[in-house]
Amino acid sequence: MSSHAIEISLLGRTYSIACPPGQERALQHVAQKLEVQLSSLKTRTNNLSREEIAIMAALNIGYELLEEQQKNQDYNKQMDEKIGLLQATLENALVERSTKED
Repeated sequence: MSSHAIEISLLGRTYSIACPPGQERALQHVAQKLEVQLSSLKTRTNNLSREEIAIMAALNIGYELLEEQQKNQDYNKQMDEKIGLLQATLENALVERSTKED
């Protein structure tokens, strides 16, 4: 599958980014969210260079990703525990049923 370039704008600059077919909307959505974060950082920290703003945005996004990954791991752990409990309950019920039938 070949990719083609789409244009996105960040802090007043336009970039041509390679994008797989069918992923244009997703890339544009991410670019819009990034633009909001970059603009917010630029407004709050007027004395930073574009590079420093980009680094801060990358760190913020990385932190958000880390938080979401942790939430996902916690959720998976909870589900594993609930599945284990359900399996044990079902096994106990089957054992009780088989002993009553004997």
